[in-house]
Amino acid sequence: MLALRGISVGRFHWLGFFAVLLLAWLALFAMAVPEELRALETTYGTGLIEALCGGVLGASGFAPALAMWALMSAAMMAPTALPAFRTYDDLGHVTATGFGQLVGGYLTAWLGFSLLAAGAQVALYRAGLVGALGQSLSVPLTAALLVGAGAWQFTAIKDACLSRCRAPLTFFIQHWEEGPVRNGLRMGLDCVGCCWALMLLAFVGGTMNLLFMGLAMVLMTLEKLPDIARYLTKPLGLALIAAGLALPLI
Repeated sequence: MLALRGISVGRFHWLGFFAVLLLAWLALFAMAVPEELRALETTYGTGLIEALCGGVLGASGFAPALAMWALMSAAMMAPTALPAFRTYDDLGHVTATGFGQLVGGYLTAWLGFSLLAAGAQVALYRAGLVGALGQSLSVPLTAALLVGAGAWQFTAIKDACLSRCRAPLTFFIQHWEEGPVRNGLRMGLDCVGCCWALMLLAFVGGTMNLLFMGLAMVLMTLEKLPDIARYLTKPLGLALIAAGLALPLI
């Protein structure tokens, strides 16, 4: 039986999970905006990019923005929950249907976040605060996003959600009887509680920016590992706050 980092993928539900994850990242790679196009927007403004792309990048239309955020959320956040998915599988008596329901419940929570993020992107674009490629055009907005994300790292809600994400066995023992859909939804809500502010930093780096997505995914994954997170969560918060406060002075 094959194994990937200790996770058995001999079972069909794991094969399906990793296949869908790979397809999501391939789709993001295909949709990623080249640096040359980002440079054109900086030089000639959002009007040129909007004319070239017809709104397909999601800045001016809610439906494409929602599709973009939902794909980003699934591709970036499902890997951060791998320890919890593995714990669920290790508890035994898990069917492919039950596993799929767990993952589906988890992603439903992130779909809710995507609805709000897509609405925010369209509103910010129409207000002239973000460009056609989803990046902030406003120094105050960028600073607020950085300081807000940094401050969230120190909140009691973040700490509580992160604590539950770091202890999936305890979580499943407490909520097992609720079934996989509600378990997945609870997991997803905790994950959103941990990571929503960091996800919104996509408006700083630009949505559909592969570099941002990769870095953010790694940071959010490390935050859920107890042995590493205590050296990361609060220092990251301090760094984000410092960057946000320093930005208007640059």
